[in-house]
Amino acid sequence: MTAVEAPEADEEVLEVTPEFEAAAERQERRRGFLLALPEFGYLTLFFAVPLVIVVVYSFATRNRFGGTDLSGWNVDSYVKLAEPLVREIFFRSVWLAALTTVICLVIGYPFAYYLATRSLRVRNVMLVFVMIPFWTNFLVRNYAWRVILGNDGPLTKTTEFVGLGEHEYLFTQTAVVLGLVYGFLPFMILPLYAAIERIDRRLLEASRDLYANGFQSFRHVLLPLSMPGVIAGSILCFIPSLGAYVTPEILGGAKTTLLGSYIVTQFLTARNWPFGAAMSFVLMAIMLAATVVYFRKGGRTL
Repeated sequence: MTAVEAPEADEEVLEVTPEFEAAAERQERRRGFLLALPEFGYLTLFFAVPLVIVVVYSFATRNRFGGTDLSGWNVDSYVKLAEPLVREIFFRSVWLAALTTVICLVIGYPFAYYLATRSLRVRNVMLVFVMIPFWTNFLVRNYAWRVILGNDGPLTKTTEFVGLGEHEYLFTQTAVVLGLVYGFLPFMILPLYAAIERIDRRLLEASRDLYANGFQSFRHVLLPLSMPGVIAGSILCFIPSLGAYVTPEILGGAKTTLLGSYIVTQFLTARNWPFGAAMSFVLMAIMLAATVVYFRKGGRTL
């Protein structure tokens, strides 16, 4: 057996000291900052700067020629947000966004649970089916729904054939909700699947061993453990639904004006940029608050 050679006397042995650890940590932070510098620059140029411009324009004044006067700062645009028409559009948008979120949750939760409890092969195939809508342009999908819900579309023809009479589906709130649910349902299913798939099935079996029925197991075990996925999916559905523009314009028409359409009208038609900027900033603030709730309540555990 050979003895382990001792280090030579002149070989320098580095001692780990608090100062050495602090220097290594500072070096690691500098390396991370340099790696993230392109992302910081991108976010600053394409997010922070436009946001500052929107905030500045929201305090500007609209002159009688439809231009914007940046010298006369005021809060008139924010005061105008309290007008009855704006309140009506706002509550309509919140209601349709909340309804879309609830429908997506009711449909997506059972599907995500079924998906998470299948074999790996079946799971992969079903995930592909969930992702298939993303392979087609969002605008094309909305025009497809316009054909389906039109007066000469297959849905109307089917109701007439079975004797239910002629119904108008296009250019209604029902059509808008259908389009929004179809567009954002995958954003509900995927976070729910990720949360449910990580739940230990032995916990559900233990609840049944303790004489809990299916509903009690769902209420006290499955739902609390999957709540991060519920919160994430709800935020991912509610935020884009609240500011949706394409779907209400194509499927809702002039009868269903939502916040996104009204903001675009202020910029392009009414040429009231300060008011449109004020509405945009308030909408972004609401979305930011919802995102903060997501990170505080569920985002860290996903």
